[in-house]
Amino acid sequence: MSARKRISILGATGSVGQSTLDLVNREPEAFEVIALTAHRDVKGLARTARENNAKLAVIGDPELAGELSEALAGSGIETAAGTEAICDAAAMDADFVMAAIVGAAGVRPVMAAIEAGTTVGLANKESLVSAGSLMLEAARKRGVTILPVDSEHNAIFQCFDHERPGGIASIILTASGGPFREWTREQMRDVTPERAIQHPNWSMGAKISIDSATLMNKGLELIEARYLFDLPPDDCRIVVHPQSVIHSLVEYRDGSVLAQLGAPDMRIPIAHTLAWPERMDTPCERLNLAEIARLDFEEPDAERFPAIALARSAMEAGGARPAILNATNEEAVAAFLAKRIGFLDIAEIVARVLNGYAPDAPQTLDDVFAIDAEARAHAQQQMESLAA
Repeated sequence: MSARKRISILGATGSVGQSTLDLVNREPEAFEVIALTAHRDVKGLARTARENNAKLAVIGDPELAGELSEALAGSGIETAAGTEAICDAAAMDADFVMAAIVGAAGVRPVMAAIEAGTTVGLANKESLVSAGSLMLEAARKRGVTILPVDSEHNAIFQCFDHERPGGIASIILTASGGPFREWTREQMRDVTPERAIQHPNWSMGAKISIDSATLMNKGLELIEARYLFDLPPDDCRIVVHPQSVIHSLVEYRDGSVLAQLGAPDMRIPIAHTLAWPERMDTPCERLNLAEIARLDFEEPDAERFPAIALARSAMEAGGARPAILNATNEEAVAAFLAKRIGFLDIAEIVARVLNGYAPDAPQTLDDVFAIDAEARAHAQQQMESLAA
């Protein structure tokens, strides 16, 4: 990489954002930081912006605008606040945008980056789950490359023959199985948020950790993969692989199966997207297969983990169903983290809303957000009904 690559990071204070900056700081001659955003972490954003000589720092909560401005006074770093300001940051003149905002809040900024013609490192699966067709159509029109950051999708991207997709029979996403892989549903009934966020292999934020515990994360990834790689739903599969060494696989028509392997460290797929189409060094642990000694696989248990079946059903139905699934799950996970509902109630609430709310397919991004809002309202009603 000869010229410095100009990058912006949406969600700079989160796990993916910080891992991205860790890599950037190891090769300061290769990267220039343009814009950084965060939702409410003013202190973390200000520190990160100063350390990386960012041009702009944006806080999502407009009530924190003054605090951010004060924290960066005298630094020469511009500040802004609010949702529109985050979209403006996403659309700034850059070579690469790391989209690491968690949840549906990341959808509009991702679309803003695409419409600006910028290569996107997509760590926000909700963008494609909620608005996959609209987003991919916008990317095609603008000639934008979307580089998947999730380890599973990045693995598929690396093994996928993009020039000859007709030779591909299926894609197989691996799942660790989460912290409750061997638990019965009765054992999971009394799971606390503190226990559920203890993922056996990955260090992630609370929301993603809970999704991994219910296996909804894998369901959302299944939908994202279907859009990213433009395959029929039946050609998108999941296998449980507890070691998280094989990150995903691509099966070809001739029986060949290509897999991408690596240590369970998000800096590996992040580095792939940062340097693409080249490669860059990382400090990540190197794979020692002799030390690992064995790799295990099993089918996911849809009875103990109904989230996978809910996600597959939404993927097959298409239209508004994936957006409803995502919005309802976000509300249910937030309620679980707040100890308003139980662990097993998460999938139950998602199922109830999917059964009772069936709007037309979204035609615009505004439609997506209208569906999202209505689904959240239905989720709250179901939670109240559950508590009654």
